[in-house]
Amino acid sequence: MLETIIGIILLLTFVGFTIYAVKGGNLMIGFLVMAIIWVALGMVGGKITWEDAQTVVFQGGPESWGATAVVVIFGSWFGQVLVKTGIASTIIRKTVELGGDKPLVTTVLLCIVTGLIFTSTFGAGAVVAIGVIVLPILLSLGVPKSLAVSSYLMSVGSGMYVNIVLFKQMQGIFEGFPYDSSYLRFGFAAMAVQLIVVIVMLAVRLKKADVSHAWAATSGSLDSNEQAPVYALITPIIPVVLAICFKWQPIPAFIVAAFYALFTCGKIKSYKDTEKIVTKTFYDGVVDVASLLGFLFILPMFNKVSGLNAVFFESILGGIMPTSTLFVAILFAVIAPLGLFRGPLTVFGAGSATLGILRGIGTFTAPFLFPLIYIPTITMNISCCPTQSWNLWAINYSKTTTKDFLRSGVLWGWVICAINTAIVYFMFG
Repeated sequence: MLETIIGIILLLTFVGFTIYAVKGGNLMIGFLVMAIIWVALGMVGGKITWEDAQTVVFQGGPESWGATAVVVIFGSWFGQVLVKTGIASTIIRKTVELGGDKPLVTTVLLCIVTGLIFTSTFGAGAVVAIGVIVLPILLSLGVPKSLAVSSYLMSVGSGMYVNIVLFKQMQGIFEGFPYDSSYLRFGFAAMAVQLIVVIVMLAVRLKKADVSHAWAATSGSLDSNEQAPVYALITPIIPVVLAICFKWQPIPAFIVAAFYALFTCGKIKSYKDTEKIVTKTFYDGVVDVASLLGFLFILPMFNKVSGLNAVFFESILGGIMPTSTLFVAILFAVIAPLGLFRGPLTVFGAGSATLGILRGIGTFTAPFLFPLIYIPTITMNISCCPTQSWNLWAINYSKTTTKDFLRSGVLWGWVICAINTAIVYFMFG
């Protein structure tokens, strides 16, 4: 009886937290409060001891994500290096030149290149730095503001399906889940689906738009002094190739790629040069992800206590929760928009609580749940939601409205979620 009562209270706090997240509440504070409440309830129910609360939840939780935090910092540093060396702007310039006088071709190529860049680059700073180059070009092509923003951000999101920095953050929840060929088959397929849908979205909507050829002035305005040599342009894919083909760990892969970029772009001519640029880019990279790191250290506290309280969820949900992977996949596809506004289908919101409940029931495997929750997190939250920091920046930068931004991308994002969820079912269900 006591287990049932506590289970009901846990679910009520979950609903309350979901409402808090949707209304834009501070998630770092929210997860800390939830961890404290759930620990207290677990102690009342006799499933959590004071020792567990200290060593497993509040100490062990943040410590378990220490390695993830370091990878996030190095990934953000690498993004700063790509920007400071001019590699990112050079890739974009050459893409515009390749598109010639065909606006749709140029726009599509920019989206594909953006997706490829963000297979390894991470951080709001990198999204902003590349966005201030890409968005003016898209707007000068005659692409409507809301469409330009949606296509750019959804292209950024596409690369996140195989981005090892974001993967490491998820790996903190699914401990030991490998970044291997099994996952990457899904990752690259999901990335391709998102890019293809973006291309279709552009083709459909640009038919109705007044596209011009004013892009020449914009592309020409890119700083020619920052042009990187051709052999430096492979830098964004170096960490991905080293990780996939040679089984390198992410940090050494980022270090090698970053110094390759610095050397080939002539940014290291002396020891003083090395000191200056490495220190500056590393500092900027840490600042860029500072708030994210705070979130990452609090979130695992909640993840740990969710596991300890699994027995309470089993007592009230064990008999009614679906055990069919097909049913759950269809459900996730249908309710995918709940990944918006930090809702119950995004890991960087109330979705962590949803995941805690699903994992607590113990019916579904990690290879199935991992990509299933990843899809609305990446496509709805990271790509289409105004609560994501860099999305909000793009909305303000382009002077579009939140309403137009949501109208432009959410339905297409829903299509992406449905297709990718089907892929998850056939691969892992």
